[in-house]
Amino acid sequence: FYDECILNCNQPEKCIEIIEKLPKLNRLVFTYLIRFLKVFAADENVALTKMDSNNLSMVMAPNCLRCKSNEPKVIMENTKKEMQFLRTLIQHLDTSIVQGVL
Repeated sequence: FYDECILNCNQPEKCIEIIEKLPKLNRLVFTYLIRFLKVFAADENVALTKMDSNNLSMVMAPNCLRCKSNEPKVIMENTKKEMQFLRTLIQHLDTSIVQGVL
């Protein structure tokens, strides 16, 4: 789904549709991760940690999306889109499905 993620990184509805295409276990794990990141992105925590959704997406995007290209130019261009995809999910994905899991 990497190419879809990159192409639709600014469109919340499309980003959510991509996540819904994942196998159930992968979708639950990823949704749990986003829920965890939403806790850090909450204003009261950002005031202490300085880790808003921009910073969180910068740190976590390489762990969630990996560019298939070996071309440095393509990798650099896609890095911003990878970060935007994750930021979009932090801001828009409904994570209530994993509420109370742990």
